[in-house]
Amino acid sequence: MSQENRRRFLQFLAASPLAGTAGYGWAQLLPKSRVSDPAMWAPLEPDKLIKSPKEAINVFDFEPVMRQNVPPAHFGYMASGIDDEVTLRANREDFLKLQLRPRRLVNVEKVDMSTEILGTRYPSPIVVAPVGGQKSFHAEGEIATAKGAKAGNHLMILSTATTSGVEEVTAARGAPVWYQLYATNKWDVAKGMVTRAEKAGCPVVAVTVDRSGGRNQETLFRLQRTDSRDCSGCHDRSSFETNMKRRSMYQGLDISGLTHTQSSAMTWDFLKRLRDTTKMKIVLKGILAHEDAVLAVQNGMDGIIVSNHGARSEDSGRSTIDALPEIVEAVKGRMPILVDSGFRRGTDIVKALCMGAQAVCVGRPYIWGLGAFGQPGVERALEILRVELFAIMQQVGAPSIKQLNPAMVRRV
Repeated sequence: MSQENRRRFLQFLAASPLAGTAGYGWAQLLPKSRVSDPAMWAPLEPDKLIKSPKEAINVFDFEPVMRQNVPPAHFGYMASGIDDEVTLRANREDFLKLQLRPRRLVNVEKVDMSTEILGTRYPSPIVVAPVGGQKSFHAEGEIATAKGAKAGNHLMILSTATTSGVEEVTAARGAPVWYQLYATNKWDVAKGMVTRAEKAGCPVVAVTVDRSGGRNQETLFRLQRTDSRDCSGCHDRSSFETNMKRRSMYQGLDISGLTHTQSSAMTWDFLKRLRDTTKMKIVLKGILAHEDAVLAVQNGMDGIIVSNHGARSEDSGRSTIDALPEIVEAVKGRMPILVDSGFRRGTDIVKALCMGAQAVCVGRPYIWGLGAFGQPGVERALEILRVELFAIMQQVGAPSIKQLNPAMVRRV
């Protein structure tokens, strides 16, 4: 199903009286066929959905199962982009503008997928991206994700909006996690979170810099209208402060005067102040322009995540795979570059690695697995991506990550 067809489908759901029925109505509303689209192939008929993670052939198999399990508002939060969702579509479609150039007669019997990121070596360049509110998708939330990441020994980045504390998640992962920071409009709140994360053993703080304003998540808003549950038991929206107090990483902090989880006033001065506050390395998440990449180097940042927030921050229409080359060129090897948004296949991942990324962060694929089957779903979704990456590295003739290079990719 193309992103446009999916959007129309979700709009249809929003208008349907079935969407609020028992079981959330997803099974009754699933279409019987799918438009041919290389972006996704999973069956949608309820009687053909996978019954266990082991049955999954690709990561897309998990999404329709999650769609049946998760309430409409929660599914809409995960699935939505912004405005016309041009960027959401671009994140997938722009991979089709890049062809790989397979090389032959190279010994690829053994493939080393390991990569070093900021002094730590990981067995795979596939990183678990930060996604907030994971108990919205499964009762075990981030704990299930951490255990799933542990099974494949993946680097995990924990969201500020986590539904479990950084200490608990770190224990479940069995290794240090990175902490993603929403700075908020209060310095003391950001400082408190960073201090807590550092104390919990986080070696890196990934500061989100692309949420400088509001966002019009139309798919979410439409599906919220169809959700007939009483949400007050989980969401106290009597005031912004009251709502935030219930979130794990805000507990124990003075949040009086807090008006937003983002920081519209953030400048390079904030990052200088952060550098003086923590010994953690600082990575900027949300860089899309080469000018900002150069400034990141000049201001002593430790890394960049090329990201458009999974198309959930703005609808510029620019994909991260399109932005990646100019960031790589601007940085000139002076800091590691990670990338996220729209990665669903091993071929997607290897294209980014060939173009100069050290690692690729994935979000929705493992969330589909989480919403479908919990920890086993997370494990299987990540395993599928590792298997696909291994296979395509063999096909392009690269027995190790360091042998992937720009010549293996052709733009069409």
